[in-house]
Amino acid sequence: MRTDARYPLVLAGTLLIIGGSPAAAQVSELAVERRLAEELTLSVGDTLRIGPAVDSLTKLGVVAAIYEPRPDPAEIAKRERHVRMHLPDLAALLGAPDRVDRYGIGLRPGVLPDTAAAALNRTAFGYRVYSSQAIASESSQTFLVVSRFHRAIAVITIVASAVFLLCIMLLKVEERRLDAAVMRFVGVRRRTIFGALLLEAALVAAFGSVAGSGLAYLAGAATNAYYRRFFDTGLTFSLITSEIVLFSVVLSLVLGVLAGAVAAWRLVHTRPLVLWGRG
Repeated sequence: MRTDARYPLVLAGTLLIIGGSPAAAQVSELAVERRLAEELTLSVGDTLRIGPAVDSLTKLGVVAAIYEPRPDPAEIAKRERHVRMHLPDLAALLGAPDRVDRYGIGLRPGVLPDTAAAALNRTAFGYRVYSSQAIASESSQTFLVVSRFHRAIAVITIVASAVFLLCIMLLKVEERRLDAAVMRFVGVRRRTIFGALLLEAALVAAFGSVAGSGLAYLAGAATNAYYRRFFDTGLTFSLITSEIVLFSVVLSLVLGVLAGAVAAWRLVHTRPLVLWGRG
């Protein structure tokens, strides 16, 4: 069960659409989740039979509202559908008055959640109070494991990419052996050749980082479009932030310049006759 301002708790029950007007018995107001309303073709004003089990649909309910739940990563894979009711109606339906599974408490500005939780826990037995931060931290352990797994994959990918980039730069510089030999023969200094090759590597790295950022944005947009439609949710599955882009660009430039520097240093410290193929 879940707390809510107007419809305090969630009922996981069975619904049966019936025709005609509600009976004289007390009728409960229901707030139905949008996805459930679409699956059962419900609309505001429809009358339902509700109950805690299929064989005990003993009460009537009227759809008073259709709501869109807040996107929640912990709920997306459960495929659950929710109906919200007033707390007295739900207690009467379940036959368990004055009993709740859990509820939320709002604090005034300036009151620390941990202090309030400690004070309430000392007041009486039979319940346990937790701050919302503690609950979020406990319920997000799975996502933390996934995040660490993704971070490990990212580190491995960066290392492999750095090795691959170094090999590419070495091959690229090897193609300039004759050009470097000619420049050395005509008196061009090693520092000038080294700077030219380093500048070329920086330009290639900058172009690659821009192209990679654009590809990441396109891939992220495609991922969000597909999975939002698949799960019928507003969750963001792929998020490309400015911090990620900045880190990627800086990392690309650093790795590109380092790989270019290693390849250029190797080239300029090779004798011209060797570069010409005569040494």
